[in-house]
Amino acid sequence: MVPLLAFAAWSGTGKTTLLKQLIPLLNVKGIRPGLIKHTHHDVDVDKPGKDSYELRKAGAAQTIVANQNRWALMTETLEREEVDLCWLASRMDAASLDVILVEGFKHEAIPKILLFRAGLGHGVDELEIDDHVIAIASDTEIPEAGLPVLDINSPVQIANFVAEWLKK
Repeated sequence: MVPLLAFAAWSGTGKTTLLKQLIPLLNVKGIRPGLIKHTHHDVDVDKPGKDSYELRKAGAAQTIVANQNRWALMTETLEREEVDLCWLASRMDAASLDVILVEGFKHEAIPKILLFRAGLGHGVDELEIDDHVIAIASDTEIPEAGLPVLDINSPVQIANFVAEWLKK
């Protein structure tokens, strides 16, 4: 199984921004990341009017759209149950990945880095630190965290931390 590493934070903290900077840095280190992003919004990667969209909307439970550059599998989840992170990860090609970065899924029992920015209306005391938190990335000091505190504005430092964590 490919290791999972979640980045969890309140909305507006910069999870996506950080991951967009982190992924290329990991690639340079020879680490091949995959990504699973949780969203509370309705997601549709297809476009109305396209053949694939129309065929899926006609009732196909699963649709693959593919060309020589990429492919995507769309699965209808009519039950509307919360998706299972480990099941999603198992859909990925483990042979082509060294780590699966996870945006969100903050309540999953997987290793995670919490992100914190002062001034967003939350206090450090509100951080949900559990046994799965391996570090905190913050723009302010967090005394007595009992965990490594990384600079949220230094993707290089965070990439180095992730690389070292993967070696363990």
